[in-house]
Amino acid sequence: MYMYKLEVELRSRTIHVILMAEQDAQAFDYLEEHLVRHFTPTPEVIGASILDKKRAVKGAGYVIAPKV
Repeated sequence: MYMYKLEVELRSRTIHVILMAEQDAQAFDYLEEHLVRHFTPTPEVIGASILDKKRAVKGAGYVIAPKV
């Protein structure tokens, strides 16, 4: 299992999504599911890319800091 940090370019803004998946293709499938659940209506995705991928082990994580 891996933790993925994804950058998603929407029509109006760019967001970051952190999720867990077994493989890259599955991560993008889960991304779509999360966007459908989080946004109403579902936003148009211009593009999505994997910024980082880490093994999901105890203590693994990401720090998300706002751009200055």
